[in-house]
Amino acid sequence: MTVQDAAEFTLTDEEHALLPSDEDVAAYAEHGWYLSKKLFTDEETDLLVSASERFYGGHRDRRLPVRPPRLAYWEPADGPVQRHNDYIHYEDETIGRVLRKPLLGAVAARLARAEAIRVFQSTLIYKPPVAGEPSNVVPWHFDRHYWATSTSERMLTAFIPFHDCDEEMGTITMVDGSHRWRETASNDATSLHFAERDRGELEAMLEENARYNGVRVRKVPMRIPRGHVSFHHCRTYHGSGPNVSDRPRRAVSLHLQDTENRYRAFTRSDGAPVSYNHDVLVRRTADGEPDYGDPEFLPLLWSSR
Repeated sequence: MTVQDAAEFTLTDEEHALLPSDEDVAAYAEHGWYLSKKLFTDEETDLLVSASERFYGGHRDRRLPVRPPRLAYWEPADGPVQRHNDYIHYEDETIGRVLRKPLLGAVAARLARAEAIRVFQSTLIYKPPVAGEPSNVVPWHFDRHYWATSTSERMLTAFIPFHDCDEEMGTITMVDGSHRWRETASNDATSLHFAERDRGELEAMLEENARYNGVRVRKVPMRIPRGHVSFHHCRTYHGSGPNVSDRPRRAVSLHLQDTENRYRAFTRSDGAPVSYNHDVLVRRTADGEPDYGDPEFLPLLWSSR
């Protein structure tokens, strides 16, 4: 790391005060989620709103060189459904610059007990204020299921709303402590995204896993003040309900990886190989495998080295 890089990953005294305490890190390890202090200023969240509106209006600073096979990418022709747009940190420089705030990475590194954190994926989300819109309900799932080609068990997600976010808006809701559960069986169909699976099946899977672990499902809605961030472990079950407010719910879901994470080949029991969208985008390692450390698509967010 160069001197310039080292300066980039320096926090002010005020920012150090915003890091999770030892007690916070221990609680994250126990519960699988953490609600931060105020990490983003009002000016930064205003920027996220205005930049997202420009993005929805067609602005792009750059575009992905190829379109991955399972890319989530809302376009106006899709109508008033819940909008998901992957790789927003890559396609929009204003949003990407805000998301690359070193403080955010430093918080993630504390929680994951990692020396360094990279972006893994980012999705711009817009949940319209339509109470009966089916796409607004996100069924129970955990992110690690979709990252079968990753080696790390310390990956985590930062859910970043651009405003106050509560149950009325369909906030993200955690299943407390579920990251420590043993799963009932090795059902590798879970590597399919929740959008490709039956919601009732996913609800039943959650209840079945809870019974298998001898616990009850305890759902904790995240009430997130503007500028604060909700973090969750890659094995924490979570979902969200409808937006019954009169305002859209705007957010970014920022998936993060420790720099020890590597690509691994993964094949389902039916013989189908599993791939992640990165695999057609990122550079190759010396062994010819996708490089999950590619700085162009998966930039370094924080390093204490």
